[in-house]
Formats: sequence, structure tokens, C-alpha cells
Amino acid sequence: MSTEPRRDRLDQPVEPGRVRLPRFNPETFGRWSENIARYMGTAQFIVWMTIAIIAWFAWNTLAPADLRFDPYTFTFLTLILSLQASYAAPLILLAQNRQTDRDRLAMEEDRRRAAMQKADTEYLAREIASLRIALGEVATRDFLRNELARLAGELDEAALRREKRARMEWEDDHS
Repeated sequence: MSTEPRRDRLDQPVEPGRVRLPRFNPETFGRWSENIARYMGTAQFIVWMTIAIIAWFAWNTLAPADLRFDPYTFTFLTLILSLQASYAAPLILLAQNRQTDRDRLAMEEDRRRAAMQKADTEYLAREIASLRIALGEVATRDFLRNELARLAGELDEAALRREKRARMEWEDDHS
């Protein structure tokens, strides 16, 4: 069997009953629907829509009877507005779904960054704690002064003992 798709093969008949729909890029269609939904959410759209409806009403109520295309009950206007609403709702939903997907991706990225920052913060906290422990073992200036004073005192005492011993030896030798 061949791995080629049947639609690309000219030596195979087209399957009866299959309707081939035009192909479209979902990303392009999504961007297009977002642009429409974004425009429909503006004051400019509402103003233009209001102007169009007022013009429709004015034309179909004030124009001569033979020029009116939508008589008093405005059935055609209702049909047009219903058609617009039936297309607007799915386009708005598609735009909202795409925004939800973007928000979800942004939230996942924020979570990833927060986890990295937390790990970095915990690492730095451990490093600071280890530095504090290490600094606890480091001699401070006061500690060194006290130790030097103690050693100086011990040296003075040792010098006094030597001097005393030397005097005693001298006295023993000279007596």
C-alpha cells in the first residue's frame, strides 16, 4: 500500500459523496476573529451601528413608498441584526478562547518563574545561613584583643617567673 494521501493521487477516483471544504489557517482565522471581536467592543462600532439603524429607520419611514425596501415592521432589519448577532457570538467566543489560552500560557510561565525565584531565594537563604555559621567560627576584633591581652599577660607572667628563677639562681650562685 502506498503512504500517499488519496486526495493527491490522480490515479485514484475521488470518493463519491465527499465534499471538499476549503482549507484555512486556524491561526489566521483566529486573529481575524479577534480583530472583529475587538472592533465590536468599541464605542466606534456602537456609534456606526446606531447611525446605520437610524438611517434604516429614517429611509424606510420617510422615503417615498416606492423607494422603501423594508416596510414598517422592519423585518429585513431584524433579519440583518439577527444574522450579525449569530456571527458575532461565535467570533467573540473564539476570541475569548484564544485569550484564555494566552492567559493560561502566561500563568504557567508566571508559575515557572515563581518556582525558579523561590528556588533561588531558598538557595540564597541557605547560603546566608551557612555564612552566619561560618562567621560564628571566625575570630572577631574583640575576641582577638582579648586573646592577645591574655597571651601578653601569660608572656609577662612567664617573663616574671624566668626573671625570678634567674634571680634565685644568681643568689644561689653568689651566696
